[in-house]
Amino acid sequence: MVDLKNINNILLIGMAGGLAQLTANLITIKHPHIKILGVDSRKPTTDLDKNNIEFRRMRYTRGNFEKVFREYKFDLVLHLGRMSHANNDNASLIKRLDLNLMGTSRILDLALKHNVKKVIILSTYHVYGALHDNPVFIDENHPLRASIRCPELRDVVEMDQICTNWMWKNKNEIETIVLRPCSIIGPQIRNTMSQYLTTPYAPLPVDFNPMFQFLHEFDMGQVLMESISKVPTGIYNVAPDDVISLKDARRKTEVPSIPVPIFMLEQAAKVIKFIWSFPDYFINYIKFSCIIDNNALKKHIGDDFFRFNARESLELLKMD
Repeated sequence: MVDLKNINNILLIGMAGGLAQLTANLITIKHPHIKILGVDSRKPTTDLDKNNIEFRRMRYTRGNFEKVFREYKFDLVLHLGRMSHANNDNASLIKRLDLNLMGTSRILDLALKHNVKKVIILSTYHVYGALHDNPVFIDENHPLRASIRCPELRDVVEMDQICTNWMWKNKNEIETIVLRPCSIIGPQIRNTMSQYLTTPYAPLPVDFNPMFQFLHEFDMGQVLMESISKVPTGIYNVAPDDVISLKDARRKTEVPSIPVPIFMLEQAAKVIKFIWSFPDYFINYIKFSCIIDNNALKKHIGDDFFRFNARESLELLKMD
């Protein structure tokens, strides 16, 4: 495994996102000798150039990545730049396919070509799919079934498969980790789950109450940092030990919701789309449980690694 003392330069992809900024700050505070180049195609909302962090806005093309790989001698690549599914229009789909699939392949090939020591890729538990016959705890060997019910998640599943296939193919040349976290929430995270938990326009099934795992953004940043030196090549689910029901989670945030019977959930979601973005795939994740097993990761980071449990994470989300 890679020793952090031997890491000098990091490429962090997706730097405009809240999780990427938090992770970069954690790394540079604890390891001030490390320099981070953060890249993103999006315009950041704040100035990201500080301490040992440099930001560069650029399109995710092979030419642009080749340029930064030649210009900097990266020891580590943190790929947090997966494009979300908040919008489901055709233009967004084409952009997602190019970024999540083609862009990731380019990055991996360049990392190998330029002798990067380690690559850490952020996937998601969504790849398993929210289905009625899911086991109680899903481990890393479970088939990726998300696209069976949700075709719009096909690019997420394919990106995960591209990364894992590449990881095993090149395991003797470069260390690679694929992380599949549960729902990440926190004041700096603006994903679908965080929006769902904090908006009063969220539909809540009255006759279904699936269980959820929630991971605080700080804990996810810590996992990313500790994975550099403590976690070997492989695929790892990321989640705390505790679970909480969807209705209890909504009560914790103290935000009102719109109770609807399960058969009207899709119709309610279509109406709500006029108020806030509600991805189609998300309907299944508020109908069925998708609980992931965290034992593989705990073997390397310990049993008591996470600072916040689900209820504490929800309390902090409410304070935002």
